[in-house]
Amino acid sequence: MVAVVSQENVVALVSRTGRELQRYRKGRRQVVGCIPYRFKIGEKTSLDVYDELEVLVISSQKGKGMLFPKGGWELDESKKEAALRETIEEAGVRGIVGGKLGKWSFKSKTHDTFYEGYMFPLLVQEQLEFWPEQNVRQRIWMSVTEARDVCQHWWMKEALDRLVNRLMSQKLGREKQVLGSKNAKSDL
Repeated sequence: MVAVVSQENVVALVSRTGRELQRYRKGRRQVVGCIPYRFKIGEKTSLDVYDELEVLVISSQKGKGMLFPKGGWELDESKKEAALRETIEEAGVRGIVGGKLGKWSFKSKTHDTFYEGYMFPLLVQEQLEFWPEQNVRQRIWMSVTEARDVCQHWWMKEALDRLVNRLMSQKLGREKQVLGSKNAKSDL
């Protein structure tokens, strides 16, 4: 008997390493990341996205801080592909990568290096049992408020705020559509 495994279900258990394929723009290393999120089950009735949203943060490899998954954008991948790869490697989750939340320029706290960082939302569809950095990182689901408190990077906090605002706008838009269709039916 032969087992057939879909390539999309295979995860390399080793992270990419090295800087040979790293992208740089005007001397700044290009990094990409995701804010993995999910909605609490059965709680999609609140008007406040803060109440129904959970985000996944990971521990830093070097230190005790918490952050969202991110890493180098390499020459052989798009921004979204790199963001998803980094999220799988560091946090062990997969899902749907949404539109870019923004671009930030920042300087490393530990190195004299400048970066340009791009962040994307990732609606989590699968949490892996095994992933490349599971022995060097912790992953923790938490509320938006908790994540803002523990996240060590200002630009990631700003990306989180943009995600919440985007999700709130989408939710309000859906609610207006529902109300509009109910009002249209009552006019008949």
